[in-house]
Amino acid sequence: MNVVSELHLTVGENTYVAPLLESEAPESVRALQEFLPLTSELMHVRWSGHATWINIDEIDLPELPRENHTVYPSRGDILLYPGYRNEQEILVACGPTCFKSPAGELAGNHVGTLEATREELTALEELTLRDGVQPVTVRIRGSDEDRS
Repeated sequence: MNVVSELHLTVGENTYVAPLLESEAPESVRALQEFLPLTSELMHVRWSGHATWINIDEIDLPELPRENHTVYPSRGDILLYPGYRNEQEILVACGPTCFKSPAGELAGNHVGTLEATREELTALEELTLRDGVQPVTVRIRGSDEDRS
């Protein structure tokens, strides 16, 4: 039986789940598996529209190719951006998003899509916009070893 690994993003009492796209972005998913779990801060984006992000500049990522990459993620898409032209980050699209920075448009590697409703994603984005930075925990579950 093939077990699908899932990314779990926990903000407050809410946990959002995203099956990982292991065949579409294998090197990016492997990189996530190497450094997760992570406790950090979820922030509202400044440049990209309706989205949130986690700064992972302190993570020593391997050199990652552009795989399954996009500038225009769909609602719920999770992108791993290894810092080609800007700081490293995990972007969570909560609505209409064009991934960009002061350096211009950025293409992040699409590693999963949250199984969340439009209303849940809107509430997540509005929480970071209204109340500021939120504590977040990101982990992977469902692989051979259950990572806490």
